[in-house]
Amino acid sequence: MAGTVALAALAAPAAFAAWPERPVTLVVPWGAGGGTDATARIIGALLEKDLGQPVNVVNRTGGNGAVGHQAIASAAPDGYTIGIATVEISMMHHQGLTKLTPRDFTPLALMNFDPAALTVSHDSPYKSFDDLLKAIKANPGKLKASGTGQGGIWHLGLAGMLNDLKVAPNAVRFVPSNGAAPAMVDLAAGGVDIVAASLPEARSLIDAGKAVPLVVMANEPAALYPKVPTLKSLTGSGWTNGAWRGIVAPKGLPAEVQTRLSASLKKIYESKDYKDFMSGRGFGVMYADSAEFGKFMDKSDADMGAILKTLGMAR
Repeated sequence: MAGTVALAALAAPAAFAAWPERPVTLVVPWGAGGGTDATARIIGALLEKDLGQPVNVVNRTGGNGAVGHQAIASAAPDGYTIGIATVEISMMHHQGLTKLTPRDFTPLALMNFDPAALTVSHDSPYKSFDDLLKAIKANPGKLKASGTGQGGIWHLGLAGMLNDLKVAPNAVRFVPSNGAAPAMVDLAAGGVDIVAASLPEARSLIDAGKAVPLVVMANEPAALYPKVPTLKSLTGSGWTNGAWRGIVAPKGLPAEVQTRLSASLKKIYESKDYKDFMSGRGFGVMYADSAEFGKFMDKSDADMGAILKTLGMAR
């Protein structure tokens, strides 16, 4: 009997030590070549080194991110399928695009955050955020903004900011676009007055001297342009908004696998390879462990739901 107990005691750690015994799949809900794909691939490459098994990055696109997020949530919770979750998971269910919420995943680590910024053209009469805010208040409905589709992250960021500052969230007319790049072109051409987008997305025209960022919706300055004032420093508002990316697994992941993956992701986040890769592309880095990432996603979900309801866009 004693021998049997001893063998059982040895078996448990042996089973844990065996994970991973085969390749791991990292699902990306967005297309190849974008920021989420690039972030996933550097994490996958570094994770592969740390785990000693291949990590295969697979793009599962469609449904504004719903298809890929569903693929992660529906996979077996064994550690062999993980994924990169994005801010859209806190928006899609409010818009009726999916029933998935952040609670349908095992959070592992937040790895990236790029705050929303408001950018104007170099020729704009608004030279500061205070100038811009005064113009919005004085002329509700006159100014036009763009940066994403209707109900997209940057639309919600702008509307949520205005709402938090006690200004009607529709005081700026929002012109839908197929992303920040065409919106920035429209800004330079004088088609819109403001672009709401992340600083990395606005970077090319900012660096070319054709656009000027006036504020970032964050509590801390953005690493890419640290001199751009934060909304909190200018107004005291605690409203934050941005595109974030973190690694998740299906719900029900065994605790020992979660611990192993979380430790590996923290090691990756702290590595020079990861920091250099992200800074070289202008991407912001932000880390939260499993528990804090879960709380972060809950807050994002509540914020996005509240502003979608205010705008009458929640279903």
